[in-house]
Amino acid sequence: MRPLSRILRLMLQDQKAALLRGAALAFAVLVMGIALLGLSGWFITAAAAAGLAGLGAVFDVFRPSASVRFLALGRTAARYGERLLTHDATLRALETLRLRLLEGFLAAPHDRMIRIRGSRALNRLTADVDALDGLPLRLVLPLMAGFAAQFVTFAVLWRLVGLSVALWLFCGWLAAAAGIMLLISRRALPLSRRAEAAAQAIRTRMIDMIRARPDLAVYGLLADQAASVANAQERHLGMRLALDRIDRRTGLAIGVASAVLSAGALWIGLALVEQGRIAPAFAALGFFAALALLETVVPIRRALSDLGRMTDAARRVVGGLPPAHQGAARCGHLTGQGLLLSDVAVARPGGGAGIVAGLSLAVAPGETVALTGPSGSGKSVLLLAAAGLHPLNAGRIVVGGTDLSDLPEPELRDHLTLVPQRTALMSGTVAEALRLGASAASEQALWDVLDVVQMTAVVKSRGGLAFRIGARGAGLSGGEARRIALARALLRHPDILLLDEPTEGLDEATAHRVLAGLRAYLPKAAILMASHREVETRVAHRIIPLR
Repeated sequence: MRPLSRILRLMLQDQKAALLRGAALAFAVLVMGIALLGLSGWFITAAAAAGLAGLGAVFDVFRPSASVRFLALGRTAARYGERLLTHDATLRALETLRLRLLEGFLAAPHDRMIRIRGSRALNRLTADVDALDGLPLRLVLPLMAGFAAQFVTFAVLWRLVGLSVALWLFCGWLAAAAGIMLLISRRALPLSRRAEAAAQAIRTRMIDMIRARPDLAVYGLLADQAASVANAQERHLGMRLALDRIDRRTGLAIGVASAVLSAGALWIGLALVEQGRIAPAFAALGFFAALALLETVVPIRRALSDLGRMTDAARRVVGGLPPAHQGAARCGHLTGQGLLLSDVAVARPGGGAGIVAGLSLAVAPGETVALTGPSGSGKSVLLLAAAGLHPLNAGRIVVGGTDLSDLPEPELRDHLTLVPQRTALMSGTVAEALRLGASAASEQALWDVLDVVQMTAVVKSRGGLAFRIGARGAGLSGGEARRIALARALLRHPDILLLDEPTEGLDEATAHRVLAGLRAYLPKAAILMASHREVETRVAHRIIPLR
């Protein structure tokens, strides 16, 4: 329950006033409902008794009837205000929660970020956060308001009817609610978790099928993937039906408890009437109040059905939130001194064995340094470490005369740019893809960088800057997508440029022209690249072999 409590604290932190007002109105709704039914029962019984006694002419019908109307209208108004306040506050709190979750994704270590699948992240932002709307609306606020209404009803019945009736109803409803939650939750909680997991599987498999539809069709696996989606849907439906059966049994148990407690309250009240301790109308008041108290326990049904789902969703969301307290970044000052790695040691992503140790090198402004070595020798990991995206086991990295750990993130990104081996292009036009690197870049600037990476003719032949690229670079070859990503990086005019196999997928002549144009476009930039091609090492001033 710890993740649920943290999510609730965050919601209260964002919307405390609105949620507390909503809780007060929820309490008012319950109290008015109990008072309405109790007063109506008393009024009918008292009026009948007065008629039988021949006192109908002097019986006051105006104040009780006015009170009944007041309670009925007041309960309606309070219910409207409660729904308006609590739903608005919850939606606003969930909006803030989504923003925090996105912040957590952006602040995640690089090795964790690259393992987050698109469909999984989308599910977390939508299904998991949506599941948490029931935390205040169906769990916390209704149960708090219900307990408070039970306590107030106990005090009023003690004063008007008697301690025995008040104790019977208060202890009986609490015991019934606790017993129902204990018995039903043993089956409902794990089943709710499995149903939510099945729902997540449906979404993930469906998204995977849509995205990989061409490949699945080529290899004859599209029908198999569709069957996998259908199987997940069938499992989810079966679990939802089982949850519905549990919900109906919970309702039956609550109804039986209400009948028993109401009958007990009536029996105790009649005994008190026979003893002459209360009037018959007050015995009816206790009976009808017992019926009305059913509303304080009904939220248990929905809470039990959703509790497992909410618990798992809260655990996943909390795991993706940024740290509660992040220290302020220390300010540095970049002097244009290039890049310095001093006695650096790094390990594989995920805490594996060390692959580079004791490496020192300097890349001066205007210099190109190539890292070479077999696959797995640590070239890409070193570039990630130099970009501040991978932790160091030892040593230090200095960017522009300032220690990397002392640089605020925005200032670091203004002066250093990484083009990784796996580039990312989103759906949109070529111009939109390029302007992710520099939103204010002019059209001429876009054509200039396209010319540097030898993409001008390709883009013009496909409709110019308005040519639409599909998701993940669909519509471009691997080499074309890599060059678009390189052009996007050039638009930032970085002082330090980190390149991971920048000419992969290009023929030697095109690769040579791209590398020559890159240096001409950024004559003063310090360039460090991971390389395995001779055409790349030929343009380097120095070559650092890794083993």
